[in-house]
Amino acid sequence: MNRELSEMEESSFHGAKRRETRRVDVGGVAVGGGAPVSVQTMANADPHDREALLAQVRQSAAAGADIVRLTVPDEEAARVFGLVRKDSPVPLVADIHFDWRLAVAALENGADALRLNPGNIGGAENVRAVARAASARGVPIRIGVNGGSLEKDLMEKYGGASAPALVESALRHAALLEAEDFRDIVISVKASDVPRTLAAYRLLSSKTAYPLHVGVTEAGTLIPGLVRSAYAIGTLLAEGIGDTIRVSLTDLPSREVKAGLEILRATGLRGPGPSVTSCPTCGRTKVDLVKAATETEEALEAFARENPGVSLPRVAVMGCVVNGPGEAKHADIALCGGAGFFRAFVRGEMIPGDPVPPERAAEEVVRLVREFAGV
Repeated sequence: MNRELSEMEESSFHGAKRRETRRVDVGGVAVGGGAPVSVQTMANADPHDREALLAQVRQSAAAGADIVRLTVPDEEAARVFGLVRKDSPVPLVADIHFDWRLAVAALENGADALRLNPGNIGGAENVRAVARAASARGVPIRIGVNGGSLEKDLMEKYGGASAPALVESALRHAALLEAEDFRDIVISVKASDVPRTLAAYRLLSSKTAYPLHVGVTEAGTLIPGLVRSAYAIGTLLAEGIGDTIRVSLTDLPSREVKAGLEILRATGLRGPGPSVTSCPTCGRTKVDLVKAATETEEALEAFARENPGVSLPRVAVMGCVVNGPGEAKHADIALCGGAGFFRAFVRGEMIPGDPVPPERAAEEVVRLVREFAGV
């Protein structure tokens, strides 16, 4: 019975069969066509500041980003884009609005993909110029439709930025590229709320085989944005819809990446990765458990990236003696909080010796993980 239940849970966990889509290449990262769902983010540093941009790109890559997007609002930003691209550890997408010449400039500076709407760069000749430049370099174009920037005629036709309006806009833009025989296309139709986002992507997925970039636009600050994004992106992925994702937060790009990875893990589309069991704390807690658990989780993420393929033990960081020892028995490695210190456990047995100071909690867990994994 337990085995049958486990198999049922696993089947449910992995969701529906993924929708079949075309495959495009973004600087060596495959998107669509059954490729692993990739995680994207967007730098929010000054587009003219090479060092700040490169720092964010590297931080995002270290957090697990597969692709990073940079805005290119002018010619100087296009030049800086090229400088960042030379040292970037991951492919970079150039975000373009209105001026087709910036799209060409970004391509000349090494963009691995473009994000634009062909309908707002000014006429068939401009679309043709961008499509030819992208095609010559084997660079895909993402058509990015958002509820906040929909065409006026569609707003009037549908009475607002409804799901059908978003989809019609996306397909209209795709047709402009198709008319130039360009089909290395990715599409997104993002709304700022969950219901419209779900409806738009479900409708779009029934009308096109282009790969889909999934997310909620302008999702909000950390907690609301995480909840809205996890609900929408997780639901769509569970239905087999989505080839690449971005969690849009009013926060650091690296936090968007971590959220995206956790959504993929939760839906069974990435390996489980480091997982830290930790309690919500209460009045009995006498250590800074939030800090210790967060630092431990971050340290284990770094350890996992440095040691790919290593099987990670189960880790628990608990605040007091009520549930701590019990969780320690279920975990491979555990820290249980006391009066200003932690006690370490391995395979349910407390390690003799001095207690662990809170500031060394993450360091001690990583040391024990290394011993446990034989690394």
